[in-house]
Amino acid sequence: MKRILPAIAVVFGIVQLLPVAEAQLPQPVRMGCGDMTFDTVPGWGLGEDGKSQIGATHGAVVIDKAGRIYTSAQLGVFVFSPDGKIVNRFLGDEYSNIHDMEIRNEADGEFIYGARNKNAEGIKFSAETGDIVLKLPFPKESGLDLKKFNPTAITVAPNGDIILSDGYASNHIFKFDKNGKYLMHFGSKGNGLKEFNTAHGMTLDTRYDPPRLLICDRNHTPPGFEKPRGRLLHYSLDGEFIDVVMTGLGMPTSATVQGDFVSVPDLNGRLVILDKTNVIIAVLGHNPDSSKGTNFGIKQEDWIEGIFSGTHGSYWDKDGNLYVQDWNVSGRIMKLVKVKS
Repeated sequence: MKRILPAIAVVFGIVQLLPVAEAQLPQPVRMGCGDMTFDTVPGWGLGEDGKSQIGATHGAVVIDKAGRIYTSAQLGVFVFSPDGKIVNRFLGDEYSNIHDMEIRNEADGEFIYGARNKNAEGIKFSAETGDIVLKLPFPKESGLDLKKFNPTAITVAPNGDIILSDGYASNHIFKFDKNGKYLMHFGSKGNGLKEFNTAHGMTLDTRYDPPRLLICDRNHTPPGFEKPRGRLLHYSLDGEFIDVVMTGLGMPTSATVQGDFVSVPDLNGRLVILDKTNVIIAVLGHNPDSSKGTNFGIKQEDWIEGIFSGTHGSYWDKDGNLYVQDWNVSGRIMKLVKVKS
């Protein structure tokens, strides 16, 4: 039997044994440019054995006011400290397969809103205890006759209204009040100007006054094109079309705003950052191998530091660092530390 020995390090003349996983970690990779330059943190979030602890990922990332990082996986929601240690878990059928999350500080605590595509509902639960306080099933009051309901994105208006996108089915976007009462819906499936071909991601764009919806039309395919040329769209909180923000983005999966900047993961294996004028100012983790982009099956032993494969969710912390999740069979979440100029 082959014996694996721990690595040896000499620090100030003292011989130390290092865990094998630590010895094998790759070096940090620098990516981006200008004010949006980042270094990867090799091994962030992995267990002491060097393996992913969260299982297959097809979800999102959010951060609470204390700086704890929440990421959703098929098994449920895992909570990390900024240094990559798991500090809490919300696991089981009620928390599984949360495709998108939004976190909100409210009068009675911090709450996470989730869109559960496989479970046909939106939910709201305490970020501290995991107690579920609201469920949003398909609203029969809408009068729609849908064969299935498959929510992919959720966000919350300043007044507490909840917006839930049925992105894997009808592509209608539903609006509820803070108590879950159905208010209205808008949008439909298609490749037209005001239609959605997979309204996959959505957030509140606080760069504008009043805030508006920023929607990822992931699979938008104009006439004459064979592959998606995903776009970002602006809508009012009342469902009125405002403008096409940007097109030709590949397959944008979600969007997160911090200050004047927006991070947009692309399922092809990259993340783009837009400035306040909606110009791309940085591209992170670009995967040059088209066979590795949009590929759920990249196992951990085949991950490449600084190269993404199925970029699905992202979130900024207060210092401008980014946490990025890949759609991935082994469960990949990465920390990118912003380089100070």
